[in-house]
Amino acid sequence: MSELVGQIALVTGAGTGIGAAIARRLDAAGASVALVGRRKEPLEDVAAGLSRAATFTADITGESQVTGMVARVTQELGAPTILVNNAGAAQSAPFERTSLTLWNEMLGVNLTGAFLCARAVLPAMKNAGAGRIVNIASTAGLKGYDYVAAYCAAKHGLVGMTRALAGEVARHGVTVNAVCPGFTETPMLDASLENITGKTGMSVEEASLALSKTNPQGRFVTPEEVADAVLWLVRPSSGALNGQSVAVAGGEVMVG
Repeated sequence: MSELVGQIALVTGAGTGIGAAIARRLDAAGASVALVGRRKEPLEDVAAGLSRAATFTADITGESQVTGMVARVTQELGAPTILVNNAGAAQSAPFERTSLTLWNEMLGVNLTGAFLCARAVLPAMKNAGAGRIVNIASTAGLKGYDYVAAYCAAKHGLVGMTRALAGEVARHGVTVNAVCPGFTETPMLDASLENITGKTGMSVEEASLALSKTNPQGRFVTPEEVADAVLWLVRPSSGALNGQSVAVAGGEVMVG
């Protein structure tokens, strides 16, 4: 498959989980992939298995770091024609014990980082008259979950930003969509299960069963399933898909 030959894809949070799976899918489709994250070693591990990849370390919550990173990507690979805003984090706390620090951290990595990256790549996309931006949100951007108000607020904000930006750039040949995974087999899920077992006394198996029941299929989503949805949205033939929030969650959320 070579439908993305000549495309430059920038993927944040590309060192593990969903981000790594997305990078592999885009590489297999022919794109050159810029792997972005805060830690160099995981990025290099992923890059070692790809055909056309380069690694770039940056904290996407910092404006100067994002602009510098995009400049380095452009110099080394070319101006990004695909942006996948995948970097994210989840922390839980009852609402009344949610500190302002936690609140700001969740908005920073899950929402502000995506804003900064999209803003940095848009001028070149608009000048080229083509581009694809995919924001990895969550079912938490489409519904509420207990004890993760800050995370839900950030992911709802990401879905809202997706819809607003999609209308603004549509006439420039750029599309903006969101992919909203349910509970997915990633290190973030492992951390959630550990948190549940620590606070409730459940076994890992019991906690896993409880979370998987939110998916009507009774299972967790795989990173590769999320990556397949991203690949679909960035294909040249997907130009009519704009401003959409695609739930990859086995029917947990019905978007209409």
